[in-house]
Amino acid sequence: MKHVKAVIFDWAGTVVDYGSLAPMGAFVETFAEFGVAISIDEARGPMGMAKRPHIAALVASPRIAEAWKERHGRAPTDKDIDALYDVFVPKNVAVAADYADIIPGVAEVVRALRAEGVKIGSSTGYTREIMARITPRAAEQGFAPDSLVCTGDTAGGRPSPLMFYQGLIDLDVWPAWSAIKVDDTTVGVAEGLNAGAWAVGVAVSGNCFGLSLADAKALASEDFARRRARAYDVLHGAGAHYVVDSVADLMPVVALIEGRLARSERP
Repeated sequence: MKHVKAVIFDWAGTVVDYGSLAPMGAFVETFAEFGVAISIDEARGPMGMAKRPHIAALVASPRIAEAWKERHGRAPTDKDIDALYDVFVPKNVAVAADYADIIPGVAEVVRALRAEGVKIGSSTGYTREIMARITPRAAEQGFAPDSLVCTGDTAGGRPSPLMFYQGLIDLDVWPAWSAIKVDDTTVGVAEGLNAGAWAVGVAVSGNCFGLSLADAKALASEDFARRRARAYDVLHGAGAHYVVDSVADLMPVVALIEGRLARSERP
């Protein structure tokens, strides 16, 4: 390809961990240890952010903030957020490798992109400690990006574009509109948009759909269609230029973006 120079992928829900399941139990268990019950849907709300800001967003939500106040007699503080984060991290580290299976089609798409001369980057809301458990397993299955940017590597995380920009620096790629951000979360889509890049949302394999591959396949057709449509609406609503079911469906979209760039169109 002459115009698309790089694709920067998110990790959980995009290239590994179908349904973005790994952090969910850890969030629910962590809050339970502090006497506050949260649901999986509530835990999913800020997905894509670095995990401490994610926890901060959860405790700032009216329902959870009120539940915290009822349990502890006061509003949650920064010290509470730090305490929650300190409990959460080892839980997430412990389960990370259990959710490192590559999503079907990812390895094949990466090979196809590289055959076209496209560089492969990645960014994640996980820390490097967590990613140390995931990257070796992903590499064994065919996903080993040219760049990895983790939370904490830049001054700000999603939805700021700084992690994306760091990926472009690592890959020696510019301008930003010659790169594509692929992500299953609204803040990940915003990261790409704020960088001035193309943003592709991933609906069915990711956080917006929120089911494992087996559970997604087990849905009745009308339930699957309804859940899929809702995920597409969320990602389009976040501003994604395109939305696909999973990375397996990415290559036609890359071709469309290549054509638009050839006509001097910009995101």
